[in-house]
Amino acid sequence: MPQLEVDGATLTYDDEGPRDGAAPLVFVHGWTADRHRWDHQLDHFARRRRVIRLDLRGHGESSGAGVRTVAALADDVLALLDHLQVERCVLAGHSMGGMIAQTIALSHPARVERLVLVGTIGRMTYSRARGLLMAASTRVPYRLFIAANIRRAFAPGYPREEIRRYIAASAAVPREVVMTLYGAMRAFDVLDRVGEIRTPTLLVHGTRDVQLPLAQMLRMATAYPDAVVRLIDAGHELPLEKPRELTRAIDRFLTGQAA
Repeated sequence: MPQLEVDGATLTYDDEGPRDGAAPLVFVHGWTADRHRWDHQLDHFARRRRVIRLDLRGHGESSGAGVRTVAALADDVLALLDHLQVERCVLAGHSMGGMIAQTIALSHPARVERLVLVGTIGRMTYSRARGLLMAASTRVPYRLFIAANIRRAFAPGYPREEIRRYIAASAAVPREVVMTLYGAMRAFDVLDRVGEIRTPTLLVHGTRDVQLPLAQMLRMATAYPDAVVRLIDAGHELPLEKPRELTRAIDRFLTGQAA
């Protein structure tokens, strides 16, 4: 896999598909995940346009730590785009990746042709249950903490063996990275600024998402001046739970159809 050295980190990425003049699709994954969350979208879209995805620092096959803000993660994504000479793109982010995407859309609007936000929000507001889980993070073994977070990210009925596989992958992310970025997400708040984003935006959310509840996304959606909302019967892990439905929603958005 190609890699890029950025500010003490080695970022692993994929860059596939034809360079036909269309704005590349850039996919950014969420907290404790990796670029393979977007496998279905890469397989579909790279047949006809350029698709880029990366492992954020400390995740997947990328090394590095020390980033304490969502804006700093956004800088990593921008550094990769600069390296690949991508001036303008369609930017898609899931969960924390959606926070990164919003940050880029606000700080560098000319670089984002369209914005796709999947299972994300503009301001972090945790339920009491999530707060208790995070409070317990220092008192339980790291893998148990990760397992609890991953299990609640999926709607009931998702195959248990698959959930165990994602627990193992997430547990491979260093604890320092996970907890530091948890703090970064807690500090993230652009809710009062999303009205500044004039980029056509697709908001996709799972109706059974308990990690970042639907009501919080809908609150954000009302502030977007040009947004399409698509709801899917799933939990927080839309790219894994309903990959075809998510791909279809993105495809219709890119081709100007109703989501």
